[in-house]
Amino acid sequence: MREPAPVVRQVELHFHQESREGATHTNLSAVREDGEHLWLAGDETATVERLSAEVRDGVVSGYGDQRTVHLAELVELPSPEDEEVDVEGLARSGPWLWAVGSHSLKRKKIRPEDSDEKARKRLGKLVREENRYVLVRLPVDPATGLPAREVQGPDGEVLTSAVLGGHGDSLAEVLADDKLLAPFFAIPSKDNGVDVEGLAAHGERLYVGFRGPVLRGWAVVVEVLPETHPKHAHRLELREFPEGGTYRLHLLDLGGLGIRDLCPDGDDLLVLAGPSMSLSGPVRVHRWVGGCANDAPAVLRAEDLPVALVLAHGEGEDHAEGIAVLDETGEGGGRRMLVVHDSPAACRHTGSGAILADVVDLPG
Repeated sequence: MREPAPVVRQVELHFHQESREGATHTNLSAVREDGEHLWLAGDETATVERLSAEVRDGVVSGYGDQRTVHLAELVELPSPEDEEVDVEGLARSGPWLWAVGSHSLKRKKIRPEDSDEKARKRLGKLVREENRYVLVRLPVDPATGLPAREVQGPDGEVLTSAVLGGHGDSLAEVLADDKLLAPFFAIPSKDNGVDVEGLAAHGERLYVGFRGPVLRGWAVVVEVLPETHPKHAHRLELREFPEGGTYRLHLLDLGGLGIRDLCPDGDDLLVLAGPSMSLSGPVRVHRWVGGCANDAPAVLRAEDLPVALVLAHGEGEDHAEGIAVLDETGEGGGRRMLVVHDSPAACRHTGSGAILADVVDLPG
């Protein structure tokens, strides 16, 4: 069994008091580097956060100066902002920042104080929150480095914030007749139901990774081509692929694990794989060689998805949830990768209220 990749160093993620009170810092679900900035999201809000690099002795030691982006101020969400979007994936490509909700049902949790009868009732209750069923595209203003509702592009065109979802057009509706995925939309996320947890952008292509369902050991990635709706500047629609259809469904043999995140590395896709259910277990980063350059739905066997590295995991805590390739050279000339965690262990909490993220060397 491979040993977990050694941690080169840890960096501090500094969040403001409001985010700490809302537990965003302990529910991190997505991360993406953008030059000197990090984009992050927690899975219990309807916001995206931007942190800026703090450099010490020529090395990034942390990220702070948090700026909060309220999605409801930039796009029309299906429900009020106080209903979480459950952002589980972020992507950055060209002028765009992308965010995707989990597209999942929730099953109520049993609380320690619940009687047996109350526990059964809570466990039997399913909740659908419409804000979870969105894919959001935001133009980043070069002048501020922050998303805006509209931005003038380099050729004079107007780049608009836009959303897929809320008009009978979400990914859930698009995939409602898919023979493999359709049955799982009625199942809660942590019961091996649909649970989107990864997003990567490469040019015009978006890759959506599913933590669940895992189909007899095979994980799922859906590839789409979102574009501005011709009649509604602030809505998206899906363009057809040359072979027909508005999505490509890829199957990945990750040894029974689901997808926790996706991250482009050149034309390759890095796949963060972990348990699909509510349990602790192995966490690995696989490399899908040429994943961003494929031209047809793929069925990828284990030998097509070499393990780039293994990550450490805790028991009931310290779940790796997001990865980002850094603009930083590591040992052996390869790139380095940042890893953020959900339910961080006590040792990740600093006295100043920051959370520690790991930097590891990424083999080529």
